[in-house]
Amino acid sequence: MPSASFHLSSATGAAVIALVTFIALALGEIPGLKLNRATIAMIGAGAVLVFGVLTLSEAERTIDLGTLILLLSMMIINAVLELSGFFTWVGEVVIERANAPTALLALVVVTSGVLSMLFLNDPVCVMLTPLVCGVVLRLKRNPMPYLIALACAANVGSVATITGNPQNILIGASSGIGYLYWLARLGPVAAVGLAIVFAVIWLLYPREFRGAGDGGQALDGPPMIAPHHPGAPMTLAQAEATIYSSTLRKSLIVIALMLIGFLAGVNVTVAAFIAACAILISRRFESARILALVDWPLLVMFGGLFIVTGALEVTGVSAQLFELTKPLAFAGTAPLALVTTLLSNLISNVPAVLLFRPLVPQFADPTRAWLTLAAASTLAGNLTLIGSVANLIVAEQARKFGIKLTFMEYLKPGLIITVLTLVAAIPLLG
Repeated sequence: MPSASFHLSSATGAAVIALVTFIALALGEIPGLKLNRATIAMIGAGAVLVFGVLTLSEAERTIDLGTLILLLSMMIINAVLELSGFFTWVGEVVIERANAPTALLALVVVTSGVLSMLFLNDPVCVMLTPLVCGVVLRLKRNPMPYLIALACAANVGSVATITGNPQNILIGASSGIGYLYWLARLGPVAAVGLAIVFAVIWLLYPREFRGAGDGGQALDGPPMIAPHHPGAPMTLAQAEATIYSSTLRKSLIVIALMLIGFLAGVNVTVAAFIAACAILISRRFESARILALVDWPLLVMFGGLFIVTGALEVTGVSAQLFELTKPLAFAGTAPLALVTTLLSNLISNVPAVLLFRPLVPQFADPTRAWLTLAAASTLAGNLTLIGSVANLIVAEQARKFGIKLTFMEYLKPGLIITVLTLVAAIPLLG
């Protein structure tokens, strides 16, 4: 049994390490050092052990293996879909059906939102951004509204399901909420949110969508797109050559069975892991090639943050935080959504969710609190260009085409979309 003085020092150490780690994660770097967010979280976990805040066995118990397995499984599924040409095929089908700028905007919003609902939103942005850039550049349209719509819709659409984004995966594994119940409660939030994204972008860019060019110029023909991996741009014909029909059919069958399992009440982690194992069995692609597309740094970041935030729980800091936040437990949905939004933009959404994770079970209505935390932490990502990884992916992919999506260009629609989607979500969650 640790002494009172040791417990106090452990709690203080945990709080200091967590604070420094979260600030560094928010900045994305430590000045003078070449560290990314994954290594920052890993070093934070190392500091927990070095300074004796937790023992190794205690640190091991803080790691949520179920969350890591679910996240890894969805990454593998996305990797196979990418290699088999699924996202290229979807993007081309969408573009063929867009006959005017307003139609293209609607299809970008719907496609980005629905794909992000079914799969992780970040890979969706990776694959759709080059397609959108190729079309708007060829037609000499303003690329900004379409790119902002793509990023915002990816965030909003991912609200709808447990597997839509990393923080939802974390909350789903921690809360035990079923896939179908989650979809029933947060699906309407996503649907209303996507309508808001379309309306805001359409209203803020009148010259693009209500000018002379909106009614007549068809958006057809073979756009130039950039491959995901480094290399020269390729034409539509070259892109179509990378669509492997047999692998794609098999993958879609496996995914359909996985989704049926989700809806039937099968444990989401178990169903996704089995699907990932099945989808790895391939005669077309080397398994090493598939695993190379997994975002391993994100998994490392999650593991490190589990230990850092777990130290707060083990040393009693989380209990003290709950005493400070107890008014939120009984104040309703709006205050919790507001605090989550602010915290998500200060320290990023995944650390914010991890901070709340030990507190939510003590709330008056834990299920509603979990869903509010999921919706607010995700919708908060639309506030600024650096608010979510999906936004940054769109900006970085667009830069390869010479398109610069600036912080200020994004801010106005992002701010309005964030406020309106949160205001719309609160009564739906109520």
